[in-house]
Amino acid sequence: MNNCIFCKIISGDIPCDKVYEDDKILAFNDINPEAPVHFLVIPKKHMGSIKDLKEEDCSLLYHIIKKISDIAKDKGIDEKGYRIVNNIGNDGGQTVPHIHFHVLGGRELQWPPG
Repeated sequence: MNNCIFCKIISGDIPCDKVYEDDKILAFNDINPEAPVHFLVIPKKHMGSIKDLKEEDCSLLYHIIKKISDIAKDKGIDEKGYRIVNNIGNDGGQTVPHIHFHVLGGRELQWPPG
């Protein structure tokens, strides 16, 4: 999508502090971190939200979760724990209409979150 900020980040039109990239996904540090470790993982394929996932996207979703686990280990937050957040729609707090996962860690996270 031409006006999607995450698609512009994927294409390189907007810079990011890249954490990981392969042919399917991009992970980068959040510009407004809510925890000592806060990065986002986005698929390179544009999808609005989890509502838009299709059966053929199952392997992509597995890949995202596996890479989140790998990155969390690399960042040293895997032992004490971390949170994966996916917002869906306005009431869910989704501000960018491109499926993405926030990963937060490096401190004790409280519940409920908001």
